[in-house]
Amino acid sequence: MNHTSYQPLLKGIGFTAIVAAVGFLLAMLPLLNQVGPLATAILLAVLYRHFFGYPESIRTGIHFSAKKLLRLAIILFGLKLNINVILQEGFPLLLKGTVVIVFAIGLMLFLAKLFNADRSMMALLGIGTGICGASAIAAVTPILKAKEEDTAISAGVISVVGTLFAIVYTLIRPLLPVDAEAYGMWAGISLHEVANVALAGEPAGDEGLGMALVAKLSRVFLLVPFSLLLIWFMKKKGTEESRSSIVFPWFLVGFILMSLFGSFVNGSVFTMPSEAMNAISTLTSFILTMAMVGLGLSVSLHDVRHRALKPMLLLIVTSILLSVLTYWII
Repeated sequence: MNHTSYQPLLKGIGFTAIVAAVGFLLAMLPLLNQVGPLATAILLAVLYRHFFGYPESIRTGIHFSAKKLLRLAIILFGLKLNINVILQEGFPLLLKGTVVIVFAIGLMLFLAKLFNADRSMMALLGIGTGICGASAIAAVTPILKAKEEDTAISAGVISVVGTLFAIVYTLIRPLLPVDAEAYGMWAGISLHEVANVALAGEPAGDEGLGMALVAKLSRVFLLVPFSLLLIWFMKKKGTEESRSSIVFPWFLVGFILMSLFGSFVNGSVFTMPSEAMNAISTLTSFILTMAMVGLGLSVSLHDVRHRALKPMLLLIVTSILLSVLTYWII
């Protein structure tokens, strides 16, 4: 392969990196710092496509970011999952996490049927709500064979709605008759993204935030068994042709290996400096944001107006009911 044939690939990857970097910088501004770099970068990508069109000449690089870098981000995300903590908290936490996942997906699919909403997007939003936001949506996309556009819209919508709910949680926390740990548990088992949980848990102090993150990680832990169940379901449901086309998402094996490394190797066999772990965490967020830029460029604003409004409203309804249910079970 000669030098020129690499150019569209490198330029496309570079383009998604630049938009992601601008998203990160804009996310430091007031108001946008509550939304976060992920949703900000997706919005930038969608606006770029709307005003300047899709950059066809660098499609291969953009596609590389949307597909391959997305999987790399999911693998690195495994480092954030400490299996020890979940094993210590035990079965009740995993049971609550399972209830949340079943409730969120079941209700979103029921509402999709009731209100004739986009079923593909509603399924992705239900999975994102139940497990871990945009990361879960990204992880199940190849299993469900969802369109890139649906993935990007769903990831953007869930980031925005999750952030709004996290802000509401921090506002109502002083009014709730619960201690910091119980509040943290509630935030951790009901909010969408890990970042949302950190945002809502932080005002509750170290105890509240710690409990919030443990509860959230129990749902992240369930991503792997859920994905395996989804593969089995899709193969069972599909035709002979579609069954053979469902490929096992090997990046989930990477996710498991990374979480095993972070849980049992790092800190016992040897210890990585906290600066290195923080750098990897930031890199993970940046790579995921690059991937979301790649997906965001496939989104047409015209389609968003017609397809995303109803799922977004139904997601808000589901999230409110989930908040009420989880408050009752903590």
